[in-house]
Amino acid sequence: MNVRTLCLSILYCQEASGYEIRKLCTEGEGAYFIEASFGSIYPALAKLENEGLVTSRVEHQAGKPSKKIYAITEAGRSAFCDELHEPLAPDVFRSPFLLFARFAHLLDAQIVQTRAEEQLAQLDRKIADLRRLQDELCSGEDEDHGNDQWVLGYGLNCLEVAREHLHTHMNALIASARQEEPHAGQQAAE
Repeated sequence: MNVRTLCLSILYCQEASGYEIRKLCTEGEGAYFIEASFGSIYPALAKLENEGLVTSRVEHQAGKPSKKIYAITEAGRSAFCDELHEPLAPDVFRSPFLLFARFAHLLDAQIVQTRAEEQLAQLDRKIADLRRLQDELCSGEDEDHGNDQWVLGYGLNCLEVAREHLHTHMNALIASARQEEPHAGQQAAE
């Protein structure tokens, strides 16, 4: 999957501006699939439009700059389905926290504990966000969201396993860190 496919996937479900697509890729449902920047979204949209896979219209807004709204065409819907038939690239998982944990033995225990607690809080927020999305899907009566529920369940399980592992083994990670050495004044007093 690439940015082009991600744009088509969002437009398959709704019309959107480039800004709205970016927001869905960073904060919304698209954030869990692939990374997409403004620098990659707008060229992808331009290419999709040149190929006749999306159309655009300018929407004027009172007191704000006009925005370009994109919509998928029937050819775009077909191209998106064709993309889904292609072999998938391996999932990419990147975690700054795991890099931090790998070198926790070089750090003071207090900073390791602080970062581990921050990571737990971040996982709790992500889990809460996905549960909120599940609730929103369940409350909608217009469409069948079975696959969306499946994807959310998969994501929730991954995050919950990560959270449980960190919660269960956090003390071992903290114990691997350096214990603060007593200050010079404390050593002299002993």
